[in-house]
Amino acid sequence: MNYRTIPSAGWRALAIGGLALALAGCGGATAPGAGNATVEGAEDRADRVREAVRADVAEAVTVPEAFATPMTPDDNIDSVASWTAPDGQVLLLATAKSTHRLVVYDGATGALVRHVGGRGAGAGQFDRPNGIAVADDLAFVVERDNRRVQVLRLPSMQTVAEFGADVLKLPYGLWINEVDGGYEIYVTDAWMTGEDAQGEDILPPLDQLDRRVHRFAFAPQGNGFAARHVGAFGDTSPDGALRVVESLWGDPANDQLLIAEEDETYANEFKVYDLAGKYSGRTIGAEFLQAQAEGIVLKTCADGSGWWITTEQGKGRTSFHLFERGSLDHVGAVAGPTVANTDGIWLHDAPATGFPDGVLYAVHDDQGAVAIDWREIASALELPACAR
Repeated sequence: MNYRTIPSAGWRALAIGGLALALAGCGGATAPGAGNATVEGAEDRADRVREAVRADVAEAVTVPEAFATPMTPDDNIDSVASWTAPDGQVLLLATAKSTHRLVVYDGATGALVRHVGGRGAGAGQFDRPNGIAVADDLAFVVERDNRRVQVLRLPSMQTVAEFGADVLKLPYGLWINEVDGGYEIYVTDAWMTGEDAQGEDILPPLDQLDRRVHRFAFAPQGNGFAARHVGAFGDTSPDGALRVVESLWGDPANDQLLIAEEDETYANEFKVYDLAGKYSGRTIGAEFLQAQAEGIVLKTCADGSGWWITTEQGKGRTSFHLFERGSLDHVGAVAGPTVANTDGIWLHDAPATGFPDGVLYAVHDDQGAVAIDWREIASALELPACAR
């Protein structure tokens, strides 16, 4: 998400010395990966300092990356989602925030297939597209600056609906719960109350954080679709409040909704809510994550078991932490040899060409995406077989 928030006094006491040294020495830093140099800003350098001063408490096992897509720094890639065409081809869709379009890759090879859209507010146009999710043959795209969710039919990419502009302020991410006759859609809304004199975002007070996640009902109606705003939620207690939000994912079988807390000055963790929007009183990840909490997906097995896959968005290296479905116990972490600075992730949890047990797609350094075979993850962490 790349938000800036006002650091607490405690954090300043911990990091100010290291920050001064790092800012002096990091002016020429480049991003890791496929040879595409990027220019780091002060915020990215500060993030690296925060990561450097923390202890390495959960060493990630390195797993190979099956491929990387072409790296395109101008796009500023944020999130990914996949779809299987009737002929079996998997398409990987990515949101490009800076070029206001979708980038479509071949899900088996990473090759570029096409671009979709451009800047605007009309059908098939986007303004800062961010979150994306696929359900059946529909792609749902959150547009931060159009303050809406746009729905496209796959594979034609024709717009079939849009909704949310009447209630959303600064939307970022979404999760789709398929229900009888349609979908329940959860959308995060990370609005701020302005900026201070230094240009830092000012978080709303706790008592105004009760609308951090919006719920919509979306279903076919006649020859089209109808959307209805169901409500919004967010805990306002210090422990349960959602300060800076983007990524979320749900597990209807266990009535759990994981929401990433992205305010690093507060915590790197995932808040556990139920699907009705009530905070469970539990968070996970704080003792393991050394960088910003980000993308979330769920691997499900036929016997009801499975694993949450969560993202630790390290500037130099992304780690993916796995937690047991249901119990939420930490089972380990993996990392690719190059993937770093990951925003969105997506699990293609079905057989595909080259990936008989599925594949994890992860954004790489705002420039593209990598693919990691699920078999590599399962082998590295010695996970039991997961029948579909």
